[in-house]
Amino acid sequence: MPGGAARVAIIDVDGLLLNYPMVGMGSMGENPVALFRERLDAAAADPCVRAVVLRINSHGGGVTASDIMRRDLLAFKARKGVPVVACLMDVAAGGAYYLATGADQIVAHPTTITGGIGVVMNLYNLREAMTQFNAVPLTLRAGENIDMGSPIVGYADEGAGEVLPVQRQLLQEIADEYHRRFIEAVQVSRPVNDPTEAVYDGRVFTASAALAYGLVDRLGYVDDAVNLARELAGAPGACVVMYHRANDRARSLYAVTPNVPLQSTVLPISIPGLERSKLPTFLYLWQPEPGMERLGGR
Repeated sequence: MPGGAARVAIIDVDGLLLNYPMVGMGSMGENPVALFRERLDAAAADPCVRAVVLRINSHGGGVTASDIMRRDLLAFKARKGVPVVACLMDVAAGGAYYLATGADQIVAHPTTITGGIGVVMNLYNLREAMTQFNAVPLTLRAGENIDMGSPIVGYADEGAGEVLPVQRQLLQEIADEYHRRFIEAVQVSRPVNDPTEAVYDGRVFTASAALAYGLVDRLGYVDDAVNLARELAGAPGACVVMYHRANDRARSLYAVTPNVPLQSTVLPISIPGLERSKLPTFLYLWQPEPGMERLGGR
């Protein structure tokens, strides 16, 4: 093609999808939303790019972060006019699957875990822990529900008289609305083969089960996803390109363009729900270990 050989761009999406960088102990990288947009913009600016493969390896993330990324993907497709194939790696659940539904085709590895069409919000009752240190919370408020979700109000033990049922119901209604939004996105882009609610109850699926339900289009590997992208683009000889910054190396299809650490860390973990400036928040997240989730990057 004019200006150079046709290309298939591989864009990596991995780790916890949140719209901010995590710093301090447990930080694993920069803002995943900003990084995804940066890579999309690089592909959009490259006149040789004829197709894109999203290589996804994530349990999901924040509702808003996932929604921004999906919206950016759809805007990229409309602007660039090239096919996008999602290639699901170890895990592509929750917000990661939500993002994948914005692709034209979804290829899952035979061992992929995917699905997780649901919403979670992590709430913690720290009231008893605070009293052990003689720390008594004294909260001044105007608006009786302004502190719903506070870890010093208490949600775990209704028998203790700390839970406010109206607040629990309000939070549940928000979660239900975001769940409906997720379901609608799946139904519009990928009408599933099984109309039962089981597909949408938050459970995860093996790749073969996801294929049977219509959540993915085929099983395969990265090579298969690239070849499918070439086929959809009508560019059988397109070469593969991975965008990276200076000093980031990616020498093969199996290399990952890294979401590099912001600083050295002791443990590669973060704790959703405990950093009060950012969370609790509603998450499209498959969360087999409620206390910890990796932010991402290699």
